[in-house]
Order: sequence, then structure tokens, then C-alpha cells
Amino acid sequence: MNLRSLPFMALAAALLPFCPLRAASIEGSVVLPKARATPVVNQRYEIVAKAGVLSTNPPVAIVYLEGSFPRPAKQPVVQIVQKELAFSPSLLPVQVGTKVEFPNFDDTFHNIFSFSPAKRFDLGRYRPDEKPVPSQVFDEAGLVTLRCDIHEHMRALIFVLNTPHFVITDAAGVFRLSGLPDGRYTLKAWINSKTTMERVVELKGAATLRVDFP
Repeated sequence: MNLRSLPFMALAAALLPFCPLRAASIEGSVVLPKARATPVVNQRYEIVAKAGVLSTNPPVAIVYLEGSFPRPAKQPVVQIVQKELAFSPSLLPVQVGTKVEFPNFDDTFHNIFSFSPAKRFDLGRYRPDEKPVPSQVFDEAGLVTLRCDIHEHMRALIFVLNTPHFVITDAAGVFRLSGLPDGRYTLKAWINSKTTMERVVELKGAATLRVDFP
């Protein structure tokens, strides 16, 4: 094919990855629990544990579409950084198979570990200039709690999902999922380690479905 003979728009379309023109969307809101009275500086979301329940403060939810979806040939590489003795982000949803790097931006050692059934590991103590950046591949669905063996207050959550369709709500609980395939699925809203709400949804064409929890 002679690329020079193609009109500009046709050439641009040929170089873009395939994307369905008539994909469905879901938008709505999740009623979130009240935030703790302790102020959170600069809206930094911290992971809190109360009566064995892990959640964020201020509260947010992860909304995701559960179903049978093909995995991409190559998963993205994402990061949770350590800066000012805190994890950022403190809540990270990823698809199964995603590689997560843990760069250290503090002028001190860190030691990231997890005892969670979905992923057990211990990176050992490492410096800010450690190369290559310590990382882990999260290959099993479930909730993974991250801690630092040196700084006991540090905590983060990685929610490993068997779906590419997920989003974190804003502080008001509002969410939108787009680019969704036709079919019958279960839409779920994870609020904390003990609370997940769900709703069966039917998606077809380019329609936008409204779903609120509860």
C-alpha cells in the first residue's frame, strides 16, 4: 500500500488502534461512608483499618464491570511511589497481569512487603537510587495490602481485577465507565474490604446506562 496516496484522515485512521464506534457507557454515583474527622492534608487518601476493615480516608469507591474479557497481549507498567513517607497512590486498581513498580523518592530506605493471599512478597530494604526499580507482577485477582517494614504507618491497597473496565470514583462518589462492549454483566462497587455492592446490567450499542449504588 502506498501511504502517500492515502488522504490524511484515512492515513490517521489506519494508524490508530481499533476501537468500536458504538461502545456503551455507564455513569452514576456511589453513596460513600462519612470521612473520618481527622483532616487529610491536600486530599491525600490514606488507608485506614478499623475493626478489621480496610478503607480509604477520605472515602472513594472502585467501580468495575465483571465478566469474561480477553486480556491484552501486553499489560501496562504502573507505579506506586514512596514520597514523604507515604504511598502514592494509596489505592490502585489494576488488571491481572499488571506490573507495578515501587520507586523510592525519599531520602531514606524503604522495605515494601505484603502478606496478602493474592500476592505475598518482600522487596527488602532499598535506597532511592536503586536500579532497576523494585517491582512485582500481580497475577492473581484479589485485594493486596502493602506495608513498609521500616515505617509502620505506611499502608496502601492494590485491587487486582479480572477486567480492564474499572474506575475510581471522585470524592463525591461520581463515576463513568466508557468504551464498554455489548452484553450482560455484573457492575460492582467496592467501598472497603468488607463492602461490595453489585447490579446486573445489560449493555447494547452506544447507549449510556445510569446506575446508582445503592
